[in-house]
Amino acid sequence: MNLGRYVRRTSSHHPEAEAVVCGGTRLTYAALDEHSDRLAAALRALGLTAGDCVATLAANRAELVVTEVALYKAGLVRAPVNARLGVQEVAHLLRESHARVLLVDAAHVEAARQAVPGSEVRSVIGFDGPGELGPGYAEVLAATHREPVDVDCDEDDTAVLHFTSGSTGKLKAATQTYGNRLALMRKSVMNAHTRIGPGDKQILAGPVTHASGMPLMGIFFAGGCAVVMERWDAEAFLATVERECATHAFVVPTMINTVLALPDRGAYDVSSLRQLMYGAAPMSPARIREAWQLFGPVLSQGYGCGETTSGVLFLSTDDHRRAIEGQDEELLLSCGRPLTEAEIRIVDDSGAQVADGEIGEIAVRGPDVVPGYFNEPGLTAETFHDGWFHTGDLARRRGDGYVFIVDRKKDMIISGGFNIYAVEVESALHQHPDVFEAAVVGIPDSEWGEAVKAVVVLRDGAELQESELIDFCASRLARMKKPRSIDFTDALPHNPNGKIDRRAIRERYWTGAERRVH
Repeated sequence: MNLGRYVRRTSSHHPEAEAVVCGGTRLTYAALDEHSDRLAAALRALGLTAGDCVATLAANRAELVVTEVALYKAGLVRAPVNARLGVQEVAHLLRESHARVLLVDAAHVEAARQAVPGSEVRSVIGFDGPGELGPGYAEVLAATHREPVDVDCDEDDTAVLHFTSGSTGKLKAATQTYGNRLALMRKSVMNAHTRIGPGDKQILAGPVTHASGMPLMGIFFAGGCAVVMERWDAEAFLATVERECATHAFVVPTMINTVLALPDRGAYDVSSLRQLMYGAAPMSPARIREAWQLFGPVLSQGYGCGETTSGVLFLSTDDHRRAIEGQDEELLLSCGRPLTEAEIRIVDDSGAQVADGEIGEIAVRGPDVVPGYFNEPGLTAETFHDGWFHTGDLARRRGDGYVFIVDRKKDMIISGGFNIYAVEVESALHQHPDVFEAAVVGIPDSEWGEAVKAVVVLRDGAELQESELIDFCASRLARMKKPRSIDFTDALPHNPNGKIDRRAIRERYWTGAERRVH
């Protein structure tokens, strides 16, 4: 197999159709095919052969998309380094991945200069031009004779080292194979919630090196156009929808929250959107309803992770409609039902499937589930059992298949012997009209072991007393679940993928504690 063949095929059918839009760069399929051929040939000329690793360190740009296609064509392993990581983390990932080539933008050249020593990187290519570390990207392409590159790969060959910190903070890489990536492309084009067609345009709002880039090959297979935002900006997103007449978009809930906070959010024409998918973190029912009012009946939700090569559960637009129109309001708390090749189970600690309605851990099996973690046999054995990936997400399933996440295993609060799920308390907090964003963690308590602490960001101009909000939650939750205390703050910490960083919040309260429960 070779995933690059699908770009070549679409290029032969629609050479002048736009494939990539990013900032001032607009690439046709003919250009994407040619540029990726030249880069693949240049990497092979450096001595790289199938299975060798190439790392990237850059913010969103069209060249990152070209690089991904080039690596598929050459049968190489891609190690995308999150551009928000620190120098020591970058150095760690370069060593861990055994990358031999690094492509870097101007903003991260200094980080690269410090991180490359001690790694196996022998060549550095600058996206923004030549420098002290090596040649420029444009110069490399211009100096390379174009030849079609098509290295045949086995489905078990490694395609991407998908690095993620997870809830522990430890950087680890899910080993996504070429078979996993082919399964990703299949579900992108087979699933009505993610499928686009020729001439459609999908906005990718987050880092395309990670979750936001997952749809790319499905877009190219179908002949659509990927509109890559260089950086997130709420007004720029709305302006891009209007200017490009975008038909699809993928965002995280934090992004939707910033759009909803704009005073002039209704001044843009977003009527071209047919599908606005959100995922990577929960979104409160109140925000979902606001987004429905702003964007119209176009919302859908996906649940997945790097280990499942993107989404495996989906909450459709029709599901949203039924909930918002009052037919099944509970669905706004669901992450959907399985609609791909992947199998989903809710299991207990022994791996046995629990009954519908009971809480257990989400386990996933299928062609899009990775074989394990790169160079982490212990973690792989702990997380993967008999082909099932154990996600660490606690959930319950309804009889009709809808799954409801209640918490991360490591985020569960045990207070006075009771299990309290942070997500459930956060859901109650988000029902208050003055709450913009909230996070719930367990903090040390001499009597109960842990106490429920809420950290809340209020909407602009709102004033709310701690006691008022605690009473509000008490009217919606069992007594032992209500927050015992609330801290108000201007902003919550988020990790590089846009999720609220509960670990960082929890650390504030557990530093110096004699007993650590997490």
